[in-house]
Amino acid sequence: MIYAMSDLHGQYDQYRRMLEKIDFSDEDELYILGDSVDRGPQPAELLLDMSMRTNVFPIMGNHDMTAAMILKKLCVEITEENYDRQLDGDFIKALSMWQIDGGQTTLDGFKKLSPDDRSWLIDYLDEFIPYETLTVGGRKFILVHGGIPYEKRHIPLADQIAYELVLDRPDYTKRYYKDAYLVTGHTPTSLIKGGHDGRIYRAMGHIAIDCGAGFGGVLGCIRLDDMAEFYVE
Repeated sequence: MIYAMSDLHGQYDQYRRMLEKIDFSDEDELYILGDSVDRGPQPAELLLDMSMRTNVFPIMGNHDMTAAMILKKLCVEITEENYDRQLDGDFIKALSMWQIDGGQTTLDGFKKLSPDDRSWLIDYLDEFIPYETLTVGGRKFILVHGGIPYEKRHIPLADQIAYELVLDRPDYTKRYYKDAYLVTGHTPTSLIKGGHDGRIYRAMGHIAIDCGAGFGGVLGCIRLDDMAEFYVE
């Protein structure tokens, strides 16, 4: 079976309970549509668990992208020769903004790791991909964290700007593709007009699966084989 969930935001306990609920096995596949880190209490533990599973496939979210950039810089040894490049004003500003936006929990967890585990997680974050396409049960799915600009929906995914796929918010009132579902995270379903607070939103060829786990809400998961939905409070 093939599953998708999104915006776990360090909610390691909910993630593990969801795996138990869907009876996730080595024969199954799970796509996580970004923002695995920040805000929640255990982003480092969550990433380590994901990285050890060959059948869990991470897609890049905006929080993952920011964390990867900052953690990579923080792991560089600061010397008299490079301190002005590594710790310039732009980086200090980005670090401060990231911490305010939930990055402090990721930074705290990262500090507790061994040097080998830190290196492992930075390499793992670099493996996150900007999108995935799947055909399951005769249905085609396009999986991204943020979305695809409506005016660019006919541009091949390989030619899209990765930053936009991570940060865009779809127009859920418009159907993007006649022959494919657009599966997204990033935008909590409670913010979609006509959506469902704490439940997966499905309409007009959209499947929005961020149910608010990053804000203390529900973690949602969808099985693409038969469109069954699962929830963990």
